[in-house]
Amino acid sequence: MPTLIPGLRSPYATVGRLVYFGRMLDKIRLHAAGKLHAADYTPNLGKAFDSRCCNFLRINYDELKAQVLTAETTDADLLAWAEARGGVRTDEECEVWNGFMMKRCIRDAGAEILARRIRESGLQSKPILTMFDYLDFDEGRDPVSARAWELRPPEVVILMGVAGCGKTTVGEKLAAALGWSFRDADDFHPPENVAKMSARVPLTDADRQPWLAAIRTYIEACLARGERAVVTCSALKESYRQTIVADPARVRLAHLIGDEALIAARISQRHGHFMKPEMLKSQLETLEPPQNAIAVDIAGTPAEILTQIRRAFSL
Repeated sequence: MPTLIPGLRSPYATVGRLVYFGRMLDKIRLHAAGKLHAADYTPNLGKAFDSRCCNFLRINYDELKAQVLTAETTDADLLAWAEARGGVRTDEECEVWNGFMMKRCIRDAGAEILARRIRESGLQSKPILTMFDYLDFDEGRDPVSARAWELRPPEVVILMGVAGCGKTTVGEKLAAALGWSFRDADDFHPPENVAKMSARVPLTDADRQPWLAAIRTYIEACLARGERAVVTCSALKESYRQTIVADPARVRLAHLIGDEALIAARISQRHGHFMKPEMLKSQLETLEPPQNAIAVDIAGTPAEILTQIRRAFSL
């Protein structure tokens, strides 16, 4: 059975101009947190594709690992560190690297290994041509429907809506299916906001400004690095959306909507979250329905919701 590992990106996902580098960073972080399946992933840590990636960047894997684990660094910081250590690769070199990695196991020495792994995983019915394809299908993604190999321009999908509409659940699954990065809006709140909300004190627009600014900064950084990402944000007011939508051509909105009773029931089932059921009414009163967003009904299953979004955005 395919197994999605939250936080593990597709090998096709890019950081800067490079495929695979982000996945290698994910594996280092997840392994350190005990969230990587030992039997499937541990034997190849620092080897195979990890080793090839480090050789291309002319860096040492153990030094990279130490850098990842000893500092609060972003992917962009780590790529800059690698380039400072091993030198900046040219656009042509990156293009050759990406092409080599994405076509690995097509009529080369790895073809037999790929065929064996496909059989062992029971994936003979999948249209797998490369090792990247195999990794995606084995982890529950579909690189063919996503056309992952096209390395399309960077873009960000924002999932918006009131609390309890499923932004985080849908966002994590959408990002995992596409091999994109994922960030939840709650991660961007300063401690003062979290304290207020936990005490059931409504936030003012002034309170929200640093939160919205942080989300925009993250989105701008993703686009600047050439990455694709899924981000959640309630984005209830048009002014909030104008703040976080850094580039309307590359940032798209999906508005998760549903029956109030259904949403209230979902909120009541959440434990340890600062959002309380009685706060839903206030959010619904604040909501200014967006004009430039697709509306997605949350009554269906997560899989059905993902299908709606992917069809609407051709993902």
